[in-house]
Amino acid sequence: MSEIKPKLPLKHPSLWRGEELLQRTDWQVQLSDLEIEELQSVAEGVMDQSVEGIELGDFELPQLTPRLKQISHDLEQGCGAAWLRGLPKDLDQALLERMFWLLALHLGVPLSQSAEGERLFSVADKGYAADDPRTRGPNTRSKLSYHTDRCDVIGFCCYRQAKSGGESRIVSSMAIYNEILNRRPDLLNLLCEPFYYLRHTVDGGNEKPWCQQPVFSFCDGHFAASLLRVLIDRAHSHPDLPDLSSAQKEALDLVENLADEPFLHHSFYQEPGDILFINNWVNLHRRTEFEDWPEPDRRRHIFRIWLSVPNSRPLDPLFLDNYGAVEAGALRGGMKPKALSTS
Repeated sequence: MSEIKPKLPLKHPSLWRGEELLQRTDWQVQLSDLEIEELQSVAEGVMDQSVEGIELGDFELPQLTPRLKQISHDLEQGCGAAWLRGLPKDLDQALLERMFWLLALHLGVPLSQSAEGERLFSVADKGYAADDPRTRGPNTRSKLSYHTDRCDVIGFCCYRQAKSGGESRIVSSMAIYNEILNRRPDLLNLLCEPFYYLRHTVDGGNEKPWCQQPVFSFCDGHFAASLLRVLIDRAHSHPDLPDLSSAQKEALDLVENLADEPFLHHSFYQEPGDILFINNWVNLHRRTEFEDWPEPDRRRHIFRIWLSVPNSRPLDPLFLDNYGAVEAGALRGGMKPKALSTS
């Protein structure tokens, strides 16, 4: 079981409640004209390269580098989220993809997000049937529950908005922890114990059908939260794995219900050109259901990147199976491509 101090409320810059985030200087980042001009110019200079083929040593961003160093620090030591604004709203897809990729490379190492090894992933409704094995939340227009992804930092870049809906919401995991400590301290120990997770069908490169990890954990004094309820429910419905106890269900329900409380989460819409980076260990995020445009070239399209970052925190050893490493600053997370899986 993870180290836990149930009688001690958490205190950290990553702990915020709802609209308090709007008062934070480390939340909204307005890029300057000089920074935008530099980023666009460098991106135009690598248009002949594939996006995922661009490496950190291929370019320099002297104007933006100090800003990105501060963002990197704030993602781990500040509020844990950064909303970059100011990019033109009419950039073409290829250019915006490269601008997003260049920024992300300064924060960490992009990870595979599928068995195919995609590192720049398209979040868009693909129209798959519910029983299609390729179906996963990012490729539908359905609402997504509050969750974390398998990386240190997740990045979203908006290319096109939906006709309606598709609101983004984030919530401080530390705020949820403290609220449970105040309301139901008896459930904290359960949430710090491991839950089974069943591998997603698209996670075909991983040879282990399931793993175990806690919702809340502590390692060397560092807090971390991780949650993907749908994979927990699938695992505990598996005939070879134990059912969730009524207390475990109550604890998970409480986490999700608290996350959806308006006084705890912050809601916003990403507009074209907006870029969002979130530290997965201190924030949960979700998206509401959306209605899309009938025309294919107007439909909602978000680029997503998973990052392993060099200034990451140490993790509970229970995360080793799912992340591959738990040491501070280690390269970890992502989905193993099938081509690299062992027989």
